[in-house]
Amino acid sequence: MVKYTLKEEPETVIEIPGKDSKKTRSKAMEQLVEMMDNGQLKTTLDRGFGLNDFIEVQEKSHNEPSAEEDEVAQAVQVLNRLASLKLKLQDTQQDALEIRAIVDLLFTDSPISEEDVHRLKQGFKLLKKFAQANIQYREARSQAEAARAILDQALQSELPASQES
Repeated sequence: MVKYTLKEEPETVIEIPGKDSKKTRSKAMEQLVEMMDNGQLKTTLDRGFGLNDFIEVQEKSHNEPSAEEDEVAQAVQVLNRLASLKLKLQDTQQDALEIRAIVDLLFTDSPISEEDVHRLKQGFKLLKKFAQANIQYREARSQAEAARAILDQALQSELPASQES
């Protein structure tokens, strides 16, 4: 089914079985003339009207997500990123804290072993990785608060039913 409208009168819609073609536009023209003869049109089309003047009305595809669905998908992506960053943080936290304790040794009058200095030099990369992940995690967490609210709102209609079970 193809639907046509007129630039001069967009609220008028003419439906013709089939796909957009010269033949369907001709059938639409027949209906248009009939509508004009019956006085069903507000406009008189004084400037004339041709087959190519019809405007095909496109229905919104059901495959296209709504703005709310897009918002939920983005919220889930933000939460997924937060989960990944949290894992990354946890994986490096223990080793980073051990390296950080060795850094404290640099600021004391106590002697430091060659092994600690070597371990420290090797651990700076890990320390940097942990610190950057921690910053990213904190930033992502603040963004994720809004994402969680969006997700909660989208799930709101489902929550009472699942709580009754």
